[in-house]
Amino acid sequence: MPVKATATNSGISAKKLKLIIDLVKGKPVEEALQVLRFLPSPGAAAVAKVVESAAANAENELLARRGELRLEQLFANEGPRTKRIRARARGRSARITRRNSHITAVVDEGGAP
Repeated sequence: MPVKATATNSGISAKKLKLIIDLVKGKPVEEALQVLRFLPSPGAAAVAKVVESAAANAENELLARRGELRLEQLFANEGPRTKRIRARARGRSARITRRNSHITAVVDEGGAP
């Protein structure tokens, strides 16, 4: 039975997170956390936190061992955008759009590939 964890409004755009997510999708949880631990991006820390949370949920709900868990799904969906205004020349303004995303990790018990 799959177990999931979600982080909402991560403050990082989905486009940046998808580059990180593609590196670890489908791997065992322990291996994915090892890869994420050594990536320099702040997005890797956010993804690792969600993966750890999903693994902890599976340990509590399914009584599964962490070594037997596999990342079935891992994705980042676009969240709400924060809109700001920047002053420009001659009294004009320009729009600044700060993008957010929701990170979701689904883990399940699975054997070695």
